[in-house]
Amino acid sequence: LNSASLHPVSIIDNQHAKPDTHTDAREFTMAVRDILPLAAGVAIYGLAFGVLATQANMNELQVGVMGGTVFAGAAQILAVERLVAGAGAVAALVAAVAINLRLLLITASVRDIFAGRPWWQRLLGAHMATDENWALMLATRAEGKPAGYWYLVGGGACLLVTWLISTVIGATFASAIPSPAALGMDFAFTAAFIAVARSLWRGHIDLMPWVCAVLLVLGLTASELLDSAWALIAGGIGGAVVAALPFYKETGYEQTIDKKPGYEEPGHKALDDADQRTFNKQGDAK
Repeated sequence: LNSASLHPVSIIDNQHAKPDTHTDAREFTMAVRDILPLAAGVAIYGLAFGVLATQANMNELQVGVMGGTVFAGAAQILAVERLVAGAGAVAALVAAVAINLRLLLITASVRDIFAGRPWWQRLLGAHMATDENWALMLATRAEGKPAGYWYLVGGGACLLVTWLISTVIGATFASAIPSPAALGMDFAFTAAFIAVARSLWRGHIDLMPWVCAVLLVLGLTASELLDSAWALIAGGIGGAVVAALPFYKETGYEQTIDKKPGYEEPGHKALDDADQRTFNKQGDAK
């Protein structure tokens, strides 16, 4: 018997030990440092979004509140585009929700980092999850480096601050321009959405779902069966259905990051060594 077994209170204290704040802070700052190059790209289309948001009669405060509460570049851009096109608030909201459904898959793929955490940390982590910091976290893990909950939150916090500052600056700059369209700045939406779409592209695995989604949108729009906003939603659902087919089952979100040569899953090498020692002992016994 050891001393811990004689003192039940010690066992309870160990099970509820406080988290290592030093390690958490190190993960947070490492994520901020690693994601800075991606944050520069976020700032570019953040400026474009701010300029275009003014075309939907949004002021700087509204742009900032939307960025802080929604914090989803693709959804915000799509929603504002729907408002500018006159589709109405409901259509804009539904379109934004539809395009953000992928975040359910993103958070589900890293559900291990949320296990055992209080509800407010789960909400915070889910809100901070984006395509960029999620992909960066998986890439960091693939390199064998520690990247957990606070790595995800740290990267998301950096992107959130960048997004808020750039969108508000864009809205402020646009408010001083009588007619952004007259200067050709209305094309900024197209450029921004292309940038967002490019950041979502994972490689050949996305080809078939994207093609099906595009063809479905084009077909429904050309046939005038649905308004373009609802056609976009139908296309998103159609693409998701194609991606969920058995052919794509083993190449889902968890498998999108290629592992570097020599990379081994944690625990595999130790297991192999243990098996080898067991085999050797069995051979000696014989």
